[in-house]
Amino acid sequence: MQAFRATCTIERPVDQVWRQLTDWNGAAGWLGVDRVSAEGPTAVGTELRFSTRGKERRSEIVALGPGRSVTLRSQQGSVTADYTYTVDASGSGSRVTLVADVRAGGVWALAAPVIRAAIRRTDAGQLDALDRELNARPL
Repeated sequence: MQAFRATCTIERPVDQVWRQLTDWNGAAGWLGVDRVSAEGPTAVGTELRFSTRGKERRSEIVALGPGRSVTLRSQQGSVTADYTYTVDASGSGSRVTLVADVRAGGVWALAAPVIRAAIRRTDAGQLDALDRELNARPL
């Protein structure tokens, strides 16, 4: 079930936005975490490690449309979160969309609405942060 959908227009070409979006080792700032590292190239099956507030998290790239979309999946117990980032041309810039889907089973099923709300509060600003980061760099 969808936790949120965010869209942002970034006045940069698609290839520049895609390069920044998938530069995992440099993504900590716009993702809102302390550190990110990739265990390989941007490809299905590559694991990403996140560190935030003293906790380690892992995600895996589960879907990839090179140059256009990537889906990261995080799983903790019976809670699964899929973050799908899509980049499309829009005029002279790029339209970037993030859809976060969260499923919770077992004992967490009743808490699913609260989990989705927490994810929305924490992560809905990622694309605006990506835009700020890209615009802080010269063309």
